[in-house]
Amino acid sequence: MPVAIVTGSGGLVGSATSRRLIEAGYDVIGLENDMRARFFGEEASTAHVTAALVSEYPDFESREIDVRDEAAVDGVFAAHGSQIELVVHAAAQPSHDWAAREPRTDFAVNAWATLNLLEAVRAHAPGARFVFVSTNKVYGDTANRLPLIERETRFELPADHPCYGGIGTTMSLDRSTHSLMGISKGAADLLVQEYGRYFDIPTVCFRCGCITGPSHAGAALHGFLAYLMKCTVTGAPYTVHGYRGKQVRDNLHSADLAEAFLAFDREPRQAAVYNLGGGRVANCSMLEAITICERIAGRELRWELGERARVGDHRWWISDLAEFRADYPRWQVQRGIEATLREIHDANVDRWAALRA
Repeated sequence: MPVAIVTGSGGLVGSATSRRLIEAGYDVIGLENDMRARFFGEEASTAHVTAALVSEYPDFESREIDVRDEAAVDGVFAAHGSQIELVVHAAAQPSHDWAAREPRTDFAVNAWATLNLLEAVRAHAPGARFVFVSTNKVYGDTANRLPLIERETRFELPADHPCYGGIGTTMSLDRSTHSLMGISKGAADLLVQEYGRYFDIPTVCFRCGCITGPSHAGAALHGFLAYLMKCTVTGAPYTVHGYRGKQVRDNLHSADLAEAFLAFDREPRQAAVYNLGGGRVANCSMLEAITICERIAGRELRWELGERARVGDHRWWISDLAEFRADYPRWQVQRGIEATLREIHDANVDRWAALRA
């Protein structure tokens, strides 16, 4: 059977991808060392997700490897060589705020580790497809220059604006404030593209907005829909950072993202780049998300509005899915915001209720 390597296999994207690839006939090797627990505390640990994968899929191989470790990464690839047909790189440090605390660690996890993986592919499995989970933060805060209209519950673009359907990859990466995390992910993004061009490796960068789903270990610094629902269920306080709670995000379910990976795997390209998210199908403002969480949980959320937005944070982001849909017309967003939030609630409510404040 062909081999797929998934980094960050205990995380939201990595676990959903591992499950889907196993179902698609891959032998999956997951590289996971539970850095999320260091980033965001024990409540964000991915250990239970990894344990569930190992229990559910006896052939799933979980390796406790730090992707910053060049020798360890190279060893895995050397052991399997040309059997490796797909690499999905989902391991990351994903938080604006955490990156500012330890910029060297952030850059090593997001950029240096990506270089390790690309070199391992080049040396041992040059025919493998390489999928990189990038981020819309590579564009910095350029999106904040859009002529937004303030409505009762959200910011919105005029319907006749070229970006009304979503922001595409033609948006400039320059002359903007990115956050340090946006820079480290941007460096990795460019590396992935150049390895595709220089070394004829089929690579793709998916510049995602918010990714979500029931296995997301939502924490205060990352994973806002899961953490928002968790706070609603437990009674923990929640702080909305700036913009009067009207900032808009599109949210893509991790299972829908995994399907996009498989679509690329079936029809690979070199140095491909796409913006990917919930698009116009699945997006919400903070105020709208709070209302939905309260309705699903049957409880009010204790929340307050912080005056200051996070550095480089977007007021409005909806991804233009047209480029990806043009190349992969059978792919589509399957899950909307309310359905996803209900899935998050139902999968976690018993565990979270035990933590109720």
